[in-house]
Amino acid sequence: MSETTTSDTSDRPVVFRGGTVLTMDDRHTVLRDADVLVIGERIEAVGPQLDVPAETLEIDARGGIVMPGMIDTHRHLWQTAMRGYGADWTLTQYFVWYYLESGKFFRPEDIYAGNLLGAIEALDAGVTTTVDWSHGLQTVDHADAAVDALEAVPGRFVLGYGNIQQGPWDWSAKPEFRDFVTRRIDGRGDMLGFQMAFDVTGDPEFPERAAFEVARDLDVPVSTHAGVWGATNDDGIRLMHENGFMTPSTIYVHAATLSPDSYNRIAATGGSVSVSTESEQSAGQGYPPTWRLRQHDIPVSLSMDTSAWWSGDLFSAMRTTLGADRSREHLEAHARQETITHCTLRAENVVDWATRGGSKALGLDSAIGSLEPGKKADVVLIKNDRSPVMFPIFNPYGHVALQAQRGDVHTVLVNGRIVKRDHRLVGIDLDRARQVVEQTVDYLKAELGEEAWEKGMNPDVPQVEVLDNPYTYTDYGTSATHSNSAE
Repeated sequence: MSETTTSDTSDRPVVFRGGTVLTMDDRHTVLRDADVLVIGERIEAVGPQLDVPAETLEIDARGGIVMPGMIDTHRHLWQTAMRGYGADWTLTQYFVWYYLESGKFFRPEDIYAGNLLGAIEALDAGVTTTVDWSHGLQTVDHADAAVDALEAVPGRFVLGYGNIQQGPWDWSAKPEFRDFVTRRIDGRGDMLGFQMAFDVTGDPEFPERAAFEVARDLDVPVSTHAGVWGATNDDGIRLMHENGFMTPSTIYVHAATLSPDSYNRIAATGGSVSVSTESEQSAGQGYPPTWRLRQHDIPVSLSMDTSAWWSGDLFSAMRTTLGADRSREHLEAHARQETITHCTLRAENVVDWATRGGSKALGLDSAIGSLEPGKKADVVLIKNDRSPVMFPIFNPYGHVALQAQRGDVHTVLVNGRIVKRDHRLVGIDLDRARQVVEQTVDYLKAELGEEAWEKGMNPDVPQVEVLDNPYTYTDYGTSATHSNSAE
């Protein structure tokens, strides 16, 4: 039996009563004991003791935090069916498995399975808008399957079209690609956006020019993995800049190993960086770059990258980003024989990056990212009366960034529609997702064979050389006895 409920409230206004409201407006207004009223697709009013229509559904937000839906600007949803498979991978092992060896086995139905589960997972964690950085689209059939899955889930999505099995100058030039954009993307509004997703290797011939020209012709943004150790570097940024392809809508993912010159180019052209801290810390793209981005005043959004490794929520992203930035700040100070006495990056900043940072990066800030009258009603209530972690709430930003987790997501609205209520998904067929994912896993296991499957999941462990120790083990009990005897 599916662990979901069916909603009969889609046409009723909704009001969240008596919560702590993080509006995330330009002034970051925080309201205590306040209400948020939603009518139709939009936020009608925010404030204390609001008058509401008679048929309004009231949700008790007392003891909870009401905030905008979170926004993930870079997630490979198609890989969600492989949840946790690469837990012990490095980036090199990821590249070998997906780019060179096993990624080519993924059929359209496997893209569908991963996207379906990943999209549901995002909503469950209060992520109401997700960029599906879909670089497993080997054919247009794969792309149709990706969109089919996204449209089966009541979230807000942006399809980042990519294909790691071909150069972007190849797949973007095919007539079926443009036909796909016309058939599946045009006219979908802000519920299904579109990007082109590809990387720039730094080849002096700049073959990616052709793909950038297609993006320009279609008037769609480009998202690119930039500043990834061993893969993309300053040459790619320079080529993009010199050829006029760096724009305010360009999103640079990771951007962890770039020079000050490259950061200056990004800042000067108005682009933003999607930081995937868990990924950068563990896989090896480079040290999470927020400490550098702050120095160059480059806008930041957050992302979780892939569930093949990490958690699929932005609570972890906020927490690890805050920790990595502060750790680096302390480390740099210690190298100068100094002590940091006040943290520069605050919890409030990472909550902003998880909401407004994403809406600005996606060009959707007039519609989502904050709780303000007239904006689309993407709303999250964090509340858990059964958890000892949800009280007391003194610093609501700190609570969201460092205390809360996906299990505390009580209610989620997307475009005014309730998709989760009282900790249960609404109108979502989780059994269907489980079924198609099981079929994908069975298929991939059969294609790879048991030995290759196990080897891919369990890479060799390097030997660690233990340093010589000039000291030998001391039996402290014996030493104490001898000392007492000598007295």
